[in-house]
Amino acid sequence: MNVGVAHSEVNPNTRVMNSRGIWLAYVISVGVLHIVLLSIPFFSIPVVWTLTNVIHNLVMYLLLHTVKGTPFETPDQGKDRLLTHWEQIDYGTQCTSSRKFLSISPVVLYLLTSFYTKYDPAHFIINTASLLSVLLPKLPQFHGVRVFGINKY
Repeated sequence: MNVGVAHSEVNPNTRVMNSRGIWLAYVISVGVLHIVLLSIPFFSIPVVWTLTNVIHNLVMYLLLHTVKGTPFETPDQGKDRLLTHWEQIDYGTQCTSSRKFLSISPVVLYLLTSFYTKYDPAHFIINTASLLSVLLPKLPQFHGVRVFGINKY
């Protein structure tokens, strides 16, 4: 047991996606983003869906694949400071329910976006590029890999 710490985890980032209600909060926040974008009068429905998808994927990429370390003082002697949040989830174990949820949710949003944009080629290319930019770093082959040395330190 860690004395003076409010949690029992060595690194709370490892279990945050298993917290009660976090998946519902995630879905609700994406829905709120979509409703806020719908309330802007000069955006058409396809533009709103594309913006929802792109903003969601951009935020997911930034929070899961670029931010490294933990905001907590952990007794792991600094080994998590070089890992992104995605690499810390469930102690790096692949194919857990949290990782599956975070991998499937952009795909579901992409399918909804493609349907509501009526597969318009311009929207389709933007949404596909956005989806690939957030799905490729989630593959097990890229665990711990820094492409071109980006985000190495």
